[in-house]
Amino acid sequence: MKEETYQISGMHCAACATRIERVLNREAAIEEATVNLVMEKATVKYNPKQIDRAAIFEKISNIGFEAHEIEKDNHISKREHQELKKQRNKFLLSALLALPLLYTMFAHFTFLDFIPVPELLMHPLFQLALATPIQFILGGQFYIGAWRALKNKSANMDVLVAMGTSAAYFYSIYMMILHQGHPGHVPLYFETSAVLITLILLGKYFEKRAKGHASDAIKKLAALQVKDALVEKNGEVVNLSIDQIQVGDIIHIKSGTYIPLDAEIIEGSTSINESMITGESIPVDKTIGDSIIGSTLNQANFIKARVTHVGDDLVLNQIIKVVEEAQTKKPQIQRLADKISNIFVPTVVCIALFAFLLWFFILTSFDFTRSLEIFIAVIVIACPCALGLATPTSIMVGSGRAAESGILFKSAESLEQTRQIDTIVFDKTGTLTKGAPEVVDTIEFERVPHIDDYIKSLESQSEHPLSHALVSHFKNANNVAIQNYETHIGNGISGMIDGSSIRIGSLSFIASEITLTEDMKQQQHQLESKGATVIGVQINQKLAMMIALRDEPKPNVKETIRQLRQHYEVVMLSGDSQTTVEAIARELGIQHTFANVKPNEKAKIIETLQQDNHKVMMVGDGINDAPSLIQSDIGIAMGSGTDIAIESSDVALVYNHISQIPEVLKLSELTIKNIKQNLFFAFCYNIIGIPIAAAGFLAPWVAGTAMAFSSVSVVLNALRLKRIQK
Repeated sequence: MKEETYQISGMHCAACATRIERVLNREAAIEEATVNLVMEKATVKYNPKQIDRAAIFEKISNIGFEAHEIEKDNHISKREHQELKKQRNKFLLSALLALPLLYTMFAHFTFLDFIPVPELLMHPLFQLALATPIQFILGGQFYIGAWRALKNKSANMDVLVAMGTSAAYFYSIYMMILHQGHPGHVPLYFETSAVLITLILLGKYFEKRAKGHASDAIKKLAALQVKDALVEKNGEVVNLSIDQIQVGDIIHIKSGTYIPLDAEIIEGSTSINESMITGESIPVDKTIGDSIIGSTLNQANFIKARVTHVGDDLVLNQIIKVVEEAQTKKPQIQRLADKISNIFVPTVVCIALFAFLLWFFILTSFDFTRSLEIFIAVIVIACPCALGLATPTSIMVGSGRAAESGILFKSAESLEQTRQIDTIVFDKTGTLTKGAPEVVDTIEFERVPHIDDYIKSLESQSEHPLSHALVSHFKNANNVAIQNYETHIGNGISGMIDGSSIRIGSLSFIASEITLTEDMKQQQHQLESKGATVIGVQINQKLAMMIALRDEPKPNVKETIRQLRQHYEVVMLSGDSQTTVEAIARELGIQHTFANVKPNEKAKIIETLQQDNHKVMMVGDGINDAPSLIQSDIGIAMGSGTDIAIESSDVALVYNHISQIPEVLKLSELTIKNIKQNLFFAFCYNIIGIPIAAAGFLAPWVAGTAMAFSSVSVVLNALRLKRIQK
């Protein structure tokens, strides 16, 4: 299966997005199609052997919309600015033509008789000349949209607008012809249709402008992209476009300039401001061998670096991709709104017709004009747009706000489900602790010549954090030849050196072959009670040395745990002994722990918690903890900017800060709360507004104004999420 995202133009309301989804999802070769009204994008997962992109575009075109590939710089597309400008100009021209017609409304109210209305404004032909271009040129988009919808046996907001304004416009023409040659006042309603279209155009302009602000986070990220860089080529330093640079090229980065691409420093040392990517305001010191992220700021010294990632593989582009995917996908909460949108317009038309017949035959005794006003008011006050915008706008702003803090929600579902969590499980090493253990004590039980050489040589074969710590501690030792090297996953390593059998690992691993004395067990307990991880060095059939290593907790972990425990159960998993784990847990304030956990057992523990009806969040490094991250209801991958384990997690923290976990939970809670507010407003607006209009309490132009600004208010409410404090 192949997944692609396309830009869609021509959508006006939720019914438009639903129609595209329905048509695409009918195709057997398409596994899933989702359309985001706010972003004006469609994400399609399809079988390229059965259908191609051109065929998908054709299907979208056949129902009256236009699909095209996303431009390379579409995040800050000029098209968006041009469309906004076009919408503004249409409103201004419509307002200019509608103002004289608006003035004629004074003639309809007897209590405003004292306001003079020029005779020219009341002339039917003059009103027709002003109303016609508004109706069919400036308001032509509604007729086009309505025709496309009806042709495909569906209905949308355009159908309602076209019906309501056409009723007023053509009724006015009918009355104009009927009274031709008769002197006196002619009851015309050209101003009703003209003012309605003008107000709706104004609402569309405000809506499009507000929707543009909703995607500010993506635009800010895209704006960080550097356009060119200084590159070594054939012994010279030349300025090249980013597109021309390849992995392995050497780039020069001056002090005070932005790093163009992800790279590894090969010369010099400096201080990097990564706040634009990670949300971390404190500069990070970098030297030879360290990775640097493209679009971050080199604050200190000149450096040279070798490019490690280009194009879509850049950390910045990965972040943008993840945020866009989260904004495109639909959360479960939107399903109800989609179902209602499907039947909304036909239901409104039925209510409007019923109200018209009720008023015409019963309430007004055949007053066609009054009954028509009721019909128009009911038609135009209904607003499916508010329903369609309620969820995606909040998701877009919420996930964008999270990205600004270096929090990446992989999908809308993860943003929605995070608020349901009641239990948070932390992996100890690298998550609660720094992931850089150091040797704090050694105890010799057998004097063995060259034992340091044995330890360094064996441990240098492993990539385990404890191995790195041991190699660093015994850095002055010599490397010797090893035979029969073997890794015992979750336990330790072994090999043959100078004819001796060497085993290094956990004391339970050592105890599987030899018996530990009471003195050894007591020494082990004392070290572990201080929070140390204790490993043994076995040579032949004797325990030669016991080594204690301690991995210090990260800054602010204790305070973060304290905050979380106010609302959640906090659990710690570790492969360390029970004594070590309990010591660390006491230090951090964690009550629930699991010790001696093998890597393959973590997912089973998560599953056990879920079977006890807990909604579990797992926080790990995203690589070693992949199975447990997948098993959990919400998996959070802690990572540096160059190691975002997106595939196995639901949420990724660009910066390795556990203190962001409360912010993740807060953003989820506030975003879903915002969605519910929007849906409540949208439902209440229609549930209350339609009966009021049917009861005759709203003039058509008042109903049109309410409809135009209902969707704007939904978008503005969603934009409040941008003000959430970091």
